[in-house]
Amino acid sequence: MTAIVRIDQNARRSRASVFGDLVFLAGQVADDKDGDIAKQTHEALAKVDDMLSRAGTDKSRLLSVQIWLKTMDDFAAMNAVYDAWVVPGDTPTRCCGKVELADPAYRIEIVGIAAR
Repeated sequence: MTAIVRIDQNARRSRASVFGDLVFLAGQVADDKDGDIAKQTHEALAKVDDMLSRAGTDKSRLLSVQIWLKTMDDFAAMNAVYDAWVVPGDTPTRCCGKVELADPAYRIEIVGIAAR
C-alpha cells in the first residue's frame, strides 16, 4: 500500500499531501491580510513554493492551479505577479474565479496539484 505523507497537518487540514508521485496543495493565502493583491499574490505563491519544496518538488512540476479571487477587479494585477512567477514552457493548467473566501481580508487563495 502506498503511504500518504501529510505536511503541516493539524486537526482540520494538511497544507500539502503527497501520494505516490503526486502532491496536493491546500489553499495557500497571504500572511499579510492588509496587503494589496500584488503583495498577497506574492505571499501566496511563496507558500506554494515552500510547500512544493517540502514535498520534494517545485513549481516547474505543477500540473494544475486553481486561483480564487475576492474580486475579478484584481485579475490583471494578480496575473502580472503570477506570469512573472510561472516557469516559461512549464505552465500548468489553470482556472481562476471569484469566490467568497473564508476571511474577507483575503484577496486570493491558490490551490495546486504537482508531480514529484
